[in-house]
Amino acid sequence: MASKPEPAPPYRRIADEIGRRIADGTLAPGGRVPSTRQIAREWNVALATATKVLTTLRLEGLVETRPRVGTVVATGSDAGPGIAAGSASRLAPGPASGSATAKALRRRPADPAAPSSAELTRERIVRAAVEIADGEGLAALSMRSVAARLGVAAMSPYRYVGGKDDLVLLMADSVFGEEGYPAEPSGPWRARLELGAHTLWRIYRRHPWLAQVGALTRPLMLPALMVHAEWALAALDGHDLAPETMLDLHVLLYCYVQGIAVHLERESQAEAGTGLTGDQWMDSQGPAMAAIVSGTRYPVFARVAGSFGKGNGYDLDLDTLFAFGLRPLLDGVAAMIEEAGQEAGR
Repeated sequence: MASKPEPAPPYRRIADEIGRRIADGTLAPGGRVPSTRQIAREWNVALATATKVLTTLRLEGLVETRPRVGTVVATGSDAGPGIAAGSASRLAPGPASGSATAKALRRRPADPAAPSSAELTRERIVRAAVEIADGEGLAALSMRSVAARLGVAAMSPYRYVGGKDDLVLLMADSVFGEEGYPAEPSGPWRARLELGAHTLWRIYRRHPWLAQVGALTRPLMLPALMVHAEWALAALDGHDLAPETMLDLHVLLYCYVQGIAVHLERESQAEAGTGLTGDQWMDSQGPAMAAIVSGTRYPVFARVAGSFGKGNGYDLDLDTLFAFGLRPLLDGVAAMIEEAGQEAGR
């Protein structure tokens, strides 16, 4: 009597299901596929298993990662419905696992443009790690997931990077170095600080995970980050401010940018964890908000919140909040510079 085939492991079953969705058009080319957090929630598996699902689909050519977008259905010719169907049926019992499509997928030649594992470098490792963190969040990053993305043995990246902590620092240094400043600074101090703040905000915007790296009390000694620090301190220099005050203002400005940027990743985590967009979550809080506004315990909040017309409530947009908050922050710096100048002139 023939023995029953071994059941496929969870990651394989999930990968096959997503492959079926690609095959039947539920997930169209270029469309977002479930993130690691969404997979973990929908199938009740660990994040490591969810990461393996996406890695498997990526190695099979069904999905690809796009910076600042995430993991999407591959748009190349190898990612058509036939390939997806072959992937979904490869481990099914019976003749399907030996189908021509599945066999073609297994023997598909490697992309000649793709670097081989022999060409592994620290730069490739860092670039792959940044792509994972951009698309799936820092929690999805591991040395193993980087190795899988690059198609190399799990221990290969350790020849170039000591471990995940070292890798995250290299990633941060890399992305902080994506933007710079004029070689010859010019213009008033305020315009220069505004430029520095907006430059940092753009970097955090592109890489939301970055705001999770490092503690304020344990500053990151990264060469690329020091470029931003030097720009800010140079703008504050020459205005009779004490050295301690210059450093305090620089840290305050940096902390302001990072403090708002930290919510970029948190919002992404919240949406993945609850399945609700920000607007949907706020709608779900309607009854609780109505109870507060109609009560008497918080009169000022009730009056302010109640002043918005129906359907025209307060819209908390992080980009708008960042630009708004920067103005009074720099107004305070201006007052301190003016006071320092007056004291120096006495």
